[in-house]
Amino acid sequence: MKRIIIGIGLVVGLYSCEQQKTTGNEAPALYDSSYKSAVFTDASRLEKIKAAFPVIDSLYKSYAAENHFPGLAFGIVVDGKLVYTGNYGFTDIEKKIPVTSSSLFRIASMSKSFTAMAILKLRDEGKLNLDDPAYLYIPELKNLKYPTADAPLITVRHLLTHGAGFPEDNPWGDRQLADNDKDLVEFIGKQISFSNPPGIAYEYSNLGFALLGKIVTNVSGKRYQDYIRENIWQQLGMKTSEWEYANVAPGKLAHGYRWLNEKWNEETLLHDTPDGSWGAMGSMISSIEEFGNYMALHLSAWPPSNAADNGPIKRSSVREMHHPWRVNALNTNFKYPDGRICPVAGAYCYGLGWMRDCEGRVYIAHSGGLPGFGSQWRILPDYGIGVVAFANRTYAPMGFVNLHVLDTLIKMAGLQPRQLPPSDILEKRKNDLVKLLPDWNNAETSGIFAENFFPDYPMDTLKKYAREYYAKAGKIISVKEMKPENQLRGSFIIEGEKTNIEIYFTLSPENPPLIQEYAIREIPKNK
Repeated sequence: MKRIIIGIGLVVGLYSCEQQKTTGNEAPALYDSSYKSAVFTDASRLEKIKAAFPVIDSLYKSYAAENHFPGLAFGIVVDGKLVYTGNYGFTDIEKKIPVTSSSLFRIASMSKSFTAMAILKLRDEGKLNLDDPAYLYIPELKNLKYPTADAPLITVRHLLTHGAGFPEDNPWGDRQLADNDKDLVEFIGKQISFSNPPGIAYEYSNLGFALLGKIVTNVSGKRYQDYIRENIWQQLGMKTSEWEYANVAPGKLAHGYRWLNEKWNEETLLHDTPDGSWGAMGSMISSIEEFGNYMALHLSAWPPSNAADNGPIKRSSVREMHHPWRVNALNTNFKYPDGRICPVAGAYCYGLGWMRDCEGRVYIAHSGGLPGFGSQWRILPDYGIGVVAFANRTYAPMGFVNLHVLDTLIKMAGLQPRQLPPSDILEKRKNDLVKLLPDWNNAETSGIFAENFFPDYPMDTLKKYAREYYAKAGKIISVKEMKPENQLRGSFIIEGEKTNIEIYFTLSPENPPLIQEYAIREIPKNK
């Protein structure tokens, strides 16, 4: 299947690193009300998902038993709603308190995205800049001794993306939760040991997120715990989520355990110090019910749309949190739980991980692990679904089972990502183009082509290939629907009696948009 493209060049788009600073969630003064967002085309998708719940139950139950979890809670979120929950085992083995969807588990490093969200909210309010040196917000960092003379200053963005040059600090970081900010300042004053100069490598750093917590406190004038509670949790109805385990009702609190010598040994719960910033990297405590609200916020950011923006943070900023800012993985032998090989690329976002597989699926996720606990949440924004699971066993690995569950849901329910409807201008230009083919009569005076078009696509060549393909096609039976790649690019099929023709075109940034790029190729039938 050969596509003929004349004069085509490669255009690489660069993602803007900074959003315009605003004071709220207001929409731009001017925007295109005709923008068409991607939609799901299967009206029965939720019912198909529900039919898979018994299988999902069995996957989690078997996984919990195989991995010696005292208790496990999970939830499935679809289209902004927690549609299913499951619970196994006990939050307290001695008292035989059963796990429920309102049981409160320490979610460890899943806390990091809340800290990142707080930073972006402060940025949106004009109170900080992501590319500012971090010492502007933590003065003690100004005297930091860097590893090389040419090292850049650590920025807020470096901290958000694990790019500050600090060494990977698991499990050392886990044991710092009880340290206060006086301890943190003294730690900085003794100089921080670097594994790399800032900005050149990914290395997971709990210290970096402790510093972000300190920035939230210094910039907002409130403890980061209070800022997140008031500006994120409360707006999402997360009323029982906590930082300090002593504030949780005993009957609701999940105790943590370590499986050792063929028995469960209870772990000592770690305090979150009221005047310390280390908890910003991993001390949050939440339930499946309440964390489901947070997942719904993340899923609601997709697709971009003209809907009212009423969240605790702008949808555009949530999408910015999902952007793959720092590449950290390429696995050509990645194996899905069903055994199929599918290469994946990975990156770190802002308090979140990003993965794209060989089938084009994009996952946003983050795990958490502390003595006594393991957790993970994972969403597929393009599919509108996500899962979250908590277990009360030390460093319980939840990523594998969550991936298995999502993959199973997609296969059993036959789920497809949202489909983008063609914009009005794509439809118009498609119809304009069809009228000209295959002879291109009066094309140069039609007014639908950009100024580059005919210098890039000689008329004799345009006519030659169009006539050849139309001759191969024979009688034209129909013109199929437009398949957009975005608002200004796409393709469509012209169905012929003998073979089919695909027409591809891209529109220019002018107003109105004009055809700047064009390609034609044969698509044999039944393929």
